[in-house]
Amino acid sequence: MVRQPLTAEQIAAGQRLGTALRAARADRSLVEVALAAGISPETLRKIESGRLPAPAFGTVVCLSRALDAPLADLAEAWLTNPSIRQAS
Repeated sequence: MVRQPLTAEQIAAGQRLGTALRAARADRSLVEVALAAGISPETLRKIESGRLPAPAFGTVVCLSRALDAPLADLAEAWLTNPSIRQAS
């Protein structure tokens, strides 16, 4: 299966998700949150910076739990753009 390149809208959505995760992390260290979520600090760094704009669903779920951030709030950050809602 060939993965299609991400659209500009999906990349923007990933940047919004990264911003939401960074805000939820607040003053907690990146390493602490990454380890609590079961991912590498580099993976979390890439997600927060928007360099990994479409993380796996399981990764987002684990980050939601580690940050005590409602999954629905993270989904809303990703889906803010109406064209993304229709494309997904």
